[in-house]
Amino acid sequence: MVSLIDDLAITGGGAETMARQLALRLDPTRFRCTLCVTRLGPGKPAAADLALMRDLEAQGVRVLSLVRRGKLHLAAWRPLVAYLRRENVQVLHGHMFGSNVWAAVLGSLAGVPVIVAHEHGWSYEGQPVRRLLDRVLVARSSSAIIASSELARIRMVEVEHIDPRRTRLVYIRNGIAQPVPSGRSTRADLMIADDAPLVVAVARLDPYKSLHVLVDAAGRLVAEFPGLRVLIAGEGPERPRLERQIAELRLGDVVKLLGARSDVPDLIAACDVATLCSYSETTPLAIMEYMALGKPVVATRAGGIPDLIEDQVHGLLVEPEDPAALAQGIAKLLRDPRRARELGLRGRDRQRQEFSIDAVARRVETLYQELLRAPSNRRLQPRRRAGALRSPRSATPRDGDG
Repeated sequence: MVSLIDDLAITGGGAETMARQLALRLDPTRFRCTLCVTRLGPGKPAAADLALMRDLEAQGVRVLSLVRRGKLHLAAWRPLVAYLRRENVQVLHGHMFGSNVWAAVLGSLAGVPVIVAHEHGWSYEGQPVRRLLDRVLVARSSSAIIASSELARIRMVEVEHIDPRRTRLVYIRNGIAQPVPSGRSTRADLMIADDAPLVVAVARLDPYKSLHVLVDAAGRLVAEFPGLRVLIAGEGPERPRLERQIAELRLGDVVKLLGARSDVPDLIAACDVATLCSYSETTPLAIMEYMALGKPVVATRAGGIPDLIEDQVHGLLVEPEDPAALAQGIAKLLRDPRRARELGLRGRDRQRQEFSIDAVARRVETLYQELLRAPSNRRLQPRRRAGALRSPRSATPRDGDG
């Protein structure tokens, strides 16, 4: 199978992380996996990208990188189409909107029997072109669409008007590999006192993450919690707005925008409370990471977050876009470390039982097999030329598996 992703997103990006982890955890006796990375850009890959690509290949996952100079650089797709045909690829799995569209177009062009679209986030209410492409192109060309939250699946039907009788819509919750802190002292590195209240948010700086609400909440907390520090790990287009807000509220010593980080497990391990204040979500990997490391969570009732966090059991839930409520939730846990620890431990137990990447991989494998066995997909499979050989690192299912 081939997974189609925008980039490797080493320091963030839930969809890219899921694609990488799935490729590593699909049963190698049944599937050979390739990651097609479409936006590494011209020139040589960055050192970190190159190192990750080598690591993936060392573990049996081939990486095919395309050089695209823009959205309409159609010639850049030729190597992928050639690869799909040459290797007789049986499954093409797109991740997120852009890759879903291209998987629908190129997979159909190359005669791939099974095309899977995977929507890791859904917030298209104000984007009619996206909704149209999802309904007319992606849904009609795909064997199945995976939604990472039940709410997203419902929205595909009710808002995008995708007909579930014609397109299989499957809810498969995200999962993560167990994060492992290095043991390094993040507080010492960032010159934060051991007894300072520390709140961490791991999120791309996108509008729907509503990180301005966290900055506002921090301003409401500083009087009660001297020495408070709020660390935001991630990068994105909202940085200028957040920087202005931090300056206007005179919170430069309190709220720190750390940018993209490679030491996220260390940051989480160092905090007292972990938070996510999005107004729209599916099943965010950041919350799973918080849970995996036993940290108490204060998050919003948005999208699939309540599917992960039961209020008062694994953490605290507040309404989106409410800085006062977010501040109150964080304050409750900072005031009561014992309760915070109990919530964190219950969250850790739940994550390990229900939200592991291995469980997700087994569900995806089952879906692939069901789709490959479907009569409609068998009719689409191209006839193999006599004597054609599979590459030992090809991206096709192994013999006997469809």
